[in-house]
Amino acid sequence: MMLRLSKITVLTLSLAVAVAACGGKKKPVALPTAPPQVVQDVPPVTPQPEQRPPAPPAPPPMPEPVMQPLPSDDIATKDLDTINKAQVLKPIFFQYDSDQIDAAGQQVLVENAAALKKYTTWIITIEGHCDERGTPEYNLALGERRALSTKNALAALGISADRVKTVSYGKEFPFDPGHDEAAFSLNRRAHFVVTAKQ
Repeated sequence: MMLRLSKITVLTLSLAVAVAACGGKKKPVALPTAPPQVVQDVPPVTPQPEQRPPAPPAPPPMPEPVMQPLPSDDIATKDLDTINKAQVLKPIFFQYDSDQIDAAGQQVLVENAAALKKYTTWIITIEGHCDERGTPEYNLALGERRALSTKNALAALGISADRVKTVSYGKEFPFDPGHDEAAFSLNRRAHFVVTAKQ
């Protein structure tokens, strides 16, 4: 057994020596070299006066835009039904049992007066309306007061009284057929209708 162990040891050592002997010396690795630089004689640059590139040609002139009239601008040429459906003139709403025009109503009146000044040929009727509460006689009288109050306010804004007629319908033509406060508040109104053109 000892002999066998020594044979293995000798064999292993021989193999190690053989491997070491075959390895030889390593060759040095050559580093890459940069290409040689060529130096050229460059003549000196003489400064020249500043030159700007030529300006690009001016763009062709834009055609003038053609303004299309707004739909409301040609409303004056339409028939009365079309004018009234366009609701150029807005209604004014009133508080319960009142013919006084509140701040919101005043603003609507200013806008309506501006429209009437623009469309000077229009003749209008202001319809006074009420909600269903109250007697028919009382509501007719209140509707008349609302229409007259609105006409007077328009006159104060420069609209000739000759262009404005009034009528009261009381509760006969409700805007909202409901029977609650929301409906009542819409029915208490002065409604503007263009009835003729001069």
